[in-house]
Amino acid sequence: MNAQSLVQDCAYTKLRRLMRCVAHHYDSELAKAGLKTTQLGLLSEILRLQPVRPGELARAAGIDPSTLTRNLKPLMAAGWVELSAGHDARTRAIRITATGRAKQAQAQRRLLMAQRSMNEKLGHSLITELKARMDESLDILAIPP
Repeated sequence: MNAQSLVQDCAYTKLRRLMRCVAHHYDSELAKAGLKTTQLGLLSEILRLQPVRPGELARAAGIDPSTLTRNLKPLMAAGWVELSAGHDARTRAIRITATGRAKQAQAQRRLLMAQRSMNEKLGHSLITELKARMDESLDILAIPP
């Protein structure tokens, strides 16, 4: 097997290509609500955990604190999220605003539309099989805490 075919047959390469296609599909639908999938995920985590300290949110979202800070800036600039004093003078708390709740709800509806259209494109049996294989793979490859 030559180097080119080895790269094309690599599980990592195929998974990355598939993920780019899936991300494009979902991002295209969520763009109609003015959000990216990463932003919807962050808004949803904030809504679920609020009020939440930045460090806790970073852990829950599975990102490092500097990435969280960078990802929060556009949400704050849009008025969807606010950073305020926490339970004492040394801490900060992140909360979703009323506008942010409305944006999150709008994006959730778009996410559902994206999921439905993905299911239609791939079909029920393939989606079910993909999910089962992904769960199995995640269990096998899980990174220990």
